[in-house]
This record gives sequence, C-alpha cells and structure tokens, in this order.
Amino acid sequence: MRKEPVIVEKKQGRILKCVGGLYTVESSSGICTCKARGVFRKRGMTPYAGDFVTIEEDVITEILPRKNSIIRPPLANLDQLLFVTSTCKPVPNLLLLDQFIAVAIYKQITPILVLTKLDLQEGKALQALYTAAGISVFPVCYDQPETLAAVKQCLQGKVSALTGNSGAGKSTLLNALYPDLQLPVGEISEKLGRGRHTTRQASLYPLDGGYIADTPGFSTFELEQYVRIPKEELADCFPEFSSYRQDCRFQDCAHICEKGCGVLAAVQAGEIAESRHASYVSMYEIAKKRKEWET
Repeated sequence: MRKEPVIVEKKQGRILKCVGGLYTVESSSGICTCKARGVFRKRGMTPYAGDFVTIEEDVITEILPRKNSIIRPPLANLDQLLFVTSTCKPVPNLLLLDQFIAVAIYKQITPILVLTKLDLQEGKALQALYTAAGISVFPVCYDQPETLAAVKQCLQGKVSALTGNSGAGKSTLLNALYPDLQLPVGEISEKLGRGRHTTRQASLYPLDGGYIADTPGFSTFELEQYVRIPKEELADCFPEFSSYRQDCRFQDCAHICEKGCGVLAAVQAGEIAESRHASYVSMYEIAKKRKEWET
C-alpha cells in the first residue's frame, strides 16, 4: 500500500526572543520555541527579535523581508526607538544621542526622547533642544502619573524599543509602566557615573496591542557598527535642517563652512542649536573619510 505523503504545516510568526540559538516565536496557534535552519548561518543571516518568519515543525525555515533592522541590539521591524536619557547620573552625552537619533531616522524608525531623573536635575533645556529639532520629548516624573500615561499612550499599537546610556533608567521606566514585567534594575556606580548592564539580550514583550523591547545599555557608541550613512544623506537625518537647506546658495552644500549656507545662517541666528550642528559636522567628517567601497 502506498504511503500518503506527510504534509508539513507551515506557519508564520514573529520572533519575540533569541537566546543561545533558540527562538521564541509567536504565531496564530500560540508561542513555541524554535531552532533556525543552518543555511541561515551559511548565508550570513541571523534571525532577530521582531523578525517575521516561516516555521515548519518548530524550525525557522524563512526570514521574511524586514522593513528595517538594527545590529546592537539585534532587532527588526521597529516602528519607534525611545531614547531614555537621564538629566544627570550619568550626564547626557549629546553627540552620542545625536548619532543614535540620526541612525534611527536613516533607518526610518521614529526617534522619541524620554527624560528621566528630573527630581535630581530639571531637563527643560534638553526638552527645548530636542523639541526644536523636531523630536518628540517626554519628561518622566514617577510621582506624576500623567507623565507615565503620556509615554504609555505613545507605545500603544507600536513596535518599540527602549535604549539609552547604561544607568539612564530603562528597566525602571518599563517597570513603572508595566509592573508585571519585574525587570532587573542595576545600581548606579557613583565612581564611574554609569550603571551596570542589567539587560543581556533583546526581548519583545507583547503589551498594549504592540510590542516593547528592553535592550542592553550602551556606554560607548561606534556609528560604523550600526550603519554607514553616506555624507550626502546625513543632513536628511537632522530634521531641523530641512526648512533652511532651500536657502543654501549651492545645491550640493555640505552645511559645514560654505558661503551662503542657509543651515549655517540658522545656526548663527540661534534657530538651529549649535550642539546639534556640531554633532552633524562630527558625523560628516567621519563619513567624508570613508572610502567609497566601504559604504
């Protein structure tokens, strides 16, 4: 008697967590733990949390096209990236923050700034700086529930990740927003002025009709590890430049030191923050030194 062919059910789902070669995948039939086909490694591909995948018999057989991804932490298909920034302890590194914001915009991920530790030092200057740059800013005070409610509302229905300097309070913020998570919180080192890395992998938590990722903190940042933004496209990653670039005398203006530059005129008039333009110049100089074959 001829055997009937075995029909293997194909399912599609989203990866929620990647740990030690095992992947937690959410599909319409529930949550399962999967392995990935070895062919991905041969192709130089790695499944990320947030990836949409095809699974067969608890094996990931296909990674569906991504709308975006970031390398550190490895996450895919993000809608927005929340930069949790303390007003002090640690002191905010504006160049670091501007680099991250530029990468998010280049990757078509909406950047959002969340200010913490306002009880230690007010953040009105930071809020004004980034609001003027076209970035949404949410100051958070844990004794003012309405400030947490505003953040929670912006997370609803979105795939979001929280990132920021170690010790800025990412896990504390998530625990305040969603107490059931009970994420570990590290202590701040008074000597070093930075926190311990309490989050060791990227995980997506299904919440409020969307997903939220708590990510490992950073203490240093190498832009080249994330994405190499061509120097010609870097100005697009600074939203506050857009309305002034049309005033530049030259179409290929780099907005560094050119005569008749509308962006430089706006900086001199105080309409664009000097710190933001300084970050742009720093990033432009790095991009300019890059060889064409490195892009």
